[in-house]
Amino acid sequence: MIVKHTSREEILGKLRKKKADRIPIMIASAGSGLVAQLLEKADVDCINTFSGARLRANGMGTMSMMWPILDSNKQTLDYTREDIMPALKGDSFVCACLNANDPLKDMRMVLQQCKDMGVYSASNIGPSITYVDRDSEIYKVLTKSGITIENEIAMLNLAKEMDMVSIGLSFTMEDSVRIMEESKPDIFCFHCGTTQGGLKGYDSGERIEQAAERIEEANRILRPINPDTIFVAHGSALVNPPDFQYVLDNTSCDGFWTGSSTERIPIERAVLSTAQEFTALRFTDK
Repeated sequence: MIVKHTSREEILGKLRKKKADRIPIMIASAGSGLVAQLLEKADVDCINTFSGARLRANGMGTMSMMWPILDSNKQTLDYTREDIMPALKGDSFVCACLNANDPLKDMRMVLQQCKDMGVYSASNIGPSITYVDRDSEIYKVLTKSGITIENEIAMLNLAKEMDMVSIGLSFTMEDSVRIMEESKPDIFCFHCGTTQGGLKGYDSGERIEQAAERIEEANRILRPINPDTIFVAHGSALVNPPDFQYVLDNTSCDGFWTGSSTERIPIERAVLSTAQEFTALRFTDK
């Protein structure tokens, strides 16, 4: 198996052309090689790998990656190298979602490992301190111990320095502004929250109209900071294609990012429905 490699210039060239042609840019997460292969076959631009997607493939919720049950970066690097990259032709580029606050690893080494396996993009989502509510006690404890947004910004800057495509993400406006001002990522996603729907989705009660309003409010503030950044939307009430179409029609986003919507939920529906057809079979009386 020889994995096809790409470059930052090639990736950004394709994305900018799609943006100029008014074709939505699509990012999607994959927790297995099969899902990644199908996403590429569907012409998805970017396939994300991160420990949350790997855990979803095992039937756990995304937020389980926040607990000390695994080495998040090792999990991401291992399954990206062994499951994802060998399954792809190279038509989609891969972004590794990394834990920039890993106290046991030099992020330059981690990013170099990504490039060595053919991954030329990195994001700060895997996991990120921005997942944690700012007014919570745990946020104060974590930041006091050195788990900070500063480390994530530094990693995004290092990724660009190493000729990788940087994808910034945040749940809050304060962190979003800092990421945009201090790292000017190639792509930015204002994360609306855990995706609703399916067996493991969390329903915050937010409707698609409300999510779109929050996304566009963020875009209005963030886009002037770096007009060259590509903006995508993700999370919360963005579940099915009509939801994403609503966001495309009612915000200034250049595209969208799917996780559970094209990975966990379709698998839940398809496998359960098909298996129920099989378990409903009975012997025919002769």
